[in-house]
Amino acid sequence: MIDEVRSVARSYFDGRVSPAHDWHHVERVEALARRLAADRDDVDERVLVLAVLLHDVGRPGEEAGTVDDHAEWGAREARSILAEFDLDPGTVDAVAHCVRAHRYSNDVDPETVEARVLCDADNLDALGAVGLARCFSYGGEHGIPFYDPDLPVSADESPAGHTSVNHLRKKILSLPDRMYTEEGRRLAERRRAVVEEFLDRFEAEIAGER
Repeated sequence: MIDEVRSVARSYFDGRVSPAHDWHHVERVEALARRLAADRDDVDERVLVLAVLLHDVGRPGEEAGTVDDHAEWGAREARSILAEFDLDPGTVDAVAHCVRAHRYSNDVDPETVEARVLCDADNLDALGAVGLARCFSYGGEHGIPFYDPDLPVSADESPAGHTSVNHLRKKILSLPDRMYTEEGRRLAERRRAVVEEFLDRFEAEIAGER
């Protein structure tokens, strides 16, 4: 059944989605979620994997402008997809909650272990070397300047940053503080160090110091 859902979820990712949120992102989140859950005995692995596979099915629609909130829409769509399988209502509810709660900027707190693991795995993919690549890929595709010497982060009043560098400073570096699991926090700190090292080098090169 997992493989069938995987195939269905994969079909949502077409040419509308940016490389920063493509199917490879889902695959990386799955690997991270499995790692975070590996040494725990309180995780329903089926709920977790189904939620990972379905968590971004609404992302292509959001990027195309046909979906307002990919997490909210995705939770409803997950229910429709899972209705085709012989699953108990509790499992479907649990998966839908994970999908609804995974988004960084929404107002739904992850209330289950599986939802918290998914949040951590999703946020981890925004950190480290992969996170840097995703940030600049997304910024380039959407015409976001990678930096602006006239707009330092201290003067940038936007929540997520008007440039890619400011986005890293304002949002991405805060992700370790949002981790729910011990292993997630450990990995997040290691990945944050990569981002900090990059920013230090970047700013030194911009100033002509390196």
